[in-house]
Amino acid sequence: MDDSSEMKQPVAIGPRIVASGGFDLLYREGMGLIEEVAAYLDGDGRAESRGLPRETSFLYATESMRLTTRLMQLASWLLLQRAVNEGELTAENARTEKEKVRFSATPSERGGPGFDTLPARLRDFIARGDRVFERVQQFDRLERGGMPEQTSGAEGSISDQLARLKAAFGRLKQ
Repeated sequence: MDDSSEMKQPVAIGPRIVASGGFDLLYREGMGLIEEVAAYLDGDGRAESRGLPRETSFLYATESMRLTTRLMQLASWLLLQRAVNEGELTAENARTEKEKVRFSATPSERGGPGFDTLPARLRDFIARGDRVFERVQQFDRLERGGMPEQTSGAEGSISDQLARLKAAFGRLKQ
C-alpha cells in the first residue's frame, strides 16, 4: 500500500487552529467582555448617561445598542463554536446555525459628530468589542477553511505569515 498519495493531500489547518487553545482565549475574552459591558450599562453607564447633553445622550443610546447587539451576535458564534469544540454539535450543524447569526452591527467608521463626547469607558468597550469581532471573523474564516485576510506585506513573506498568525491567535494585550 502506497501512503505517498495520502501525504500529498493538504491538511486543513484552519479548523485545527479554531479548535486549539487560541479559541479558548478568545472565548474567555469575548464572554468576559459581555459580562463587563452588561454590568457597566446596568450600573455606571446608566449613571454616566444621565448627565450627558441631549445629543450625546441619543448617541450614547445608539452606540450602546449597537455594542449590545454586536456582543450578542458574538456570543452566539462563540457558544456555537464551543459546542463544536466540545463535541456537542457537528461542524456542519454549527455552520448552518452560524449562517443565521448575521453580524448586522459590524464595526464601521468610528468617530463622527459627538463620538468623542461619549464616556471614555463606553468608547473603550466599543473598541474592545471591535477587536474581538475582528478576531471572531478571522476564526470564522479559518474554521470554514479560508485564510485570514492579509494585512500587509507580500504574500508569503515573513511579515505576512506573522500577521496571519497574530490574526489567528489574537493580539497580545498592549
